[in-house]
Amino acid sequence: MIATQANLERGQKRKVARLRINEIVLSLQGEADSVGFPTVFVRLTGCPLRCHYCDTEYAFHVGDWFELEMIEARVASFGADHVCVTGGEPLAQPDCLLLLTRLCDAGFRVSLETSGALDIAAVDERVARVVDVKTPASGEQRRNRLQNFAQLRGTDQLKFVICSREDYEWAKAFIAEHSLQGRCQILFSPSFNQVAPTELADWILADRLKVRFQLQLHKILWGDVPGK
Repeated sequence: MIATQANLERGQKRKVARLRINEIVLSLQGEADSVGFPTVFVRLTGCPLRCHYCDTEYAFHVGDWFELEMIEARVASFGADHVCVTGGEPLAQPDCLLLLTRLCDAGFRVSLETSGALDIAAVDERVARVVDVKTPASGEQRRNRLQNFAQLRGTDQLKFVICSREDYEWAKAFIAEHSLQGRCQILFSPSFNQVAPTELADWILADRLKVRFQLQLHKILWGDVPGK
């Protein structure tokens, strides 16, 4: 009987929703539709991908476990309206879905940055999903989950990180092949220190491509500094 009671108590503890968090910081949103807004970044630990251009490798393994109530309280302490849940790959932790819903319920404007390798269907419909499309130079092209495209809404964004002219041409063909134009906003971003921003801008203009060019504002302001 005593052993059974102990097992029940352990089971109850395991059911407490929690996430492994690398950092929770206030910064300016540097990308996507809410660029420039003061934003609380909730960075989850871990990622199943290893993109060659990744700038958050420090989040692969380092982090502490927090219950969702603690995360929400920390986010609220900054006084910002915008929250971005990112990684790593946040959807690799199942309780991320619960956190997203709780943040929406609390009145925050919530965005999710995801690699596009995992299913986005269960994400709360109030969340703006920023979904990467992995180009060949990322080294993770095979991980693109094509089924996600059918789930896209007008409030979502597809992001292509362009590392070369070959990536650019591939991205153009990919958009046409999968009929992505008009599904949601499409973002083209030059990979930091790999493609000159003016080069990518010129390619887009020359082709009259209907995409949104973006730079990583946080890197212009602070350089390639973790946590910014």
